[in-house]
Amino acid sequence: MSSLQISLAIIGGVLLALVVAWNAWTTHRNAPRKALPLERDAPPEPPRRLEPALDDLDGAPDPFSAVHGLERGPEPAIHGVDAAEALSMPVPAAAHAAAERSYALDPLIDAIAAIVPEQTVPGEAALAQLPPTRRAGSKPFAIEGQNDATGQWEFPQPGQRYRAFQAGVQLANRLGALNQIEFSEFVMKVQAFADALGAAPEFPDMLHEVARARELDQFATEHDAQLAFSLVARQAAWSPGYVQQNAARLGFVPGSLPGRLVLPGAQPGQAPLLSLGFDTQAALSDDPEQSAIRELALSLDVAHVPRTEQPFARLREVAAALCQSMDGVLCDQNGQPLPAMAMDPIAADLEQLYDQLDGRDLSAGSPQARRVFS
Repeated sequence: MSSLQISLAIIGGVLLALVVAWNAWTTHRNAPRKALPLERDAPPEPPRRLEPALDDLDGAPDPFSAVHGLERGPEPAIHGVDAAEALSMPVPAAAHAAAERSYALDPLIDAIAAIVPEQTVPGEAALAQLPPTRRAGSKPFAIEGQNDATGQWEFPQPGQRYRAFQAGVQLANRLGALNQIEFSEFVMKVQAFADALGAAPEFPDMLHEVARARELDQFATEHDAQLAFSLVARQAAWSPGYVQQNAARLGFVPGSLPGRLVLPGAQPGQAPLLSLGFDTQAALSDDPEQSAIRELALSLDVAHVPRTEQPFARLREVAAALCQSMDGVLCDQNGQPLPAMAMDPIAADLEQLYDQLDGRDLSAGSPQARRVFS
């Protein structure tokens, strides 16, 4: 073999080695980033799963809706069941009672009918006659009893006696205003309950309540803010485990659905401050660590979080921390990068929105606001 042939063979071998090395490096670079191994001497506690409360079921935003600004959106279908339907499912009476205690009728957002029986009614009898569902059309409704011993209004409970009842149907939610058909359905269900107890219901005027519902719905439509931003990977994609590990450092815990993480509020039962979502298929993959995630959805349902929590400021902090630790960039719903100065006008608009909600007695995070904006 001549020296020329030997030289060509060596050059060919070097080129082949370079191609193999380049392919290996490219594959490694494009592989999803994985979670770092945990320290053996300090194993963390299993992540606490934050199951949604009744209001969360009815009101938490779909993280992939990309709604940004003061815009009214449809009722989220991501949860599959809302508070009213959850109450219609067959569960023990004690669980029913515990669920309903957080649902207090309010003349501000409910059309209320008084029900006065001729004599006190045992809680067991009232529970047995409750309608099978807690919904009139698309509007939730509830029935409360006035405890004969304490005088307090509460969901009927076994072992108690009630001197009066009141039924209320919600005037508006994110599906719109209470209409005449829904009001008529409410009347039919309440009338059946009252007849079973030998009571005479007193209903408010339908046209007046429907008009109130339209006015409330108009206000809610103009003051509904669901903010959604995208965190996009600059180079290498992320695996689900990598996302969860970085989010956990900031306080996020698993939500009720695969691919959804939530930042809990300060008070028990409070709606999550923020939601962080990614592709459900990636979370359910047979080999999640090989799933490539290039975009996360960071969202805030403004009306569901108290102003005192400063959720938008927390959103900005979380976004900055995640972008730094995961080599990402914050973008708007159209995929355009957002500089820090672009967030300042949003913060100012939110302060005005909080003032307007306070002035209507629908302060962000209040039970009334969480029901109307759901």
